[in-house]
Amino acid sequence: MRAYYDPDGTPALAGRPPAELTSSNPVCPSMQRVTRQSLTLLVLLALMVAASGCVYRANISQGNIVEEEDLDQVELGMTRNQVRFLLGTPMIDDPFHADRWDYVYYVTIGRKKATAKRWVSIEFDAGLVSEIRRNQELNPGL
Repeated sequence: MRAYYDPDGTPALAGRPPAELTSSNPVCPSMQRVTRQSLTLLVLLALMVAASGCVYRANISQGNIVEEEDLDQVELGMTRNQVRFLLGTPMIDDPFHADRWDYVYYVTIGRKKATAKRWVSIEFDAGLVSEIRRNQELNPGL
């Protein structure tokens, strides 16, 4: 005859289930351990997902920084080299508008939208500055 042994060492009969499987304690200790590990894993996973929203975002600066005093020195009739000396090489080289240089600049801080925006266009005619457009509107969603 086969006997099952309770944790306290007393044998049980083969026809009766062990004490840990009776109605007073329906889950065996090994199942409790698996359930506890699963719950711990689930809580750890939930904490990782919640913490993933706290990832650091670096400040991003895009384009050419165009200072107001440098832009004030640009005058009608200047050559491309003189403008390049004052403002630098333009960020956008538009093949459809070869006689226009666009200086675009914006800064995003963390997850916020662009906090500083600037767009200046310089038009050339026969290699000389013919028009200066300051403070043009950039896309508000930028």
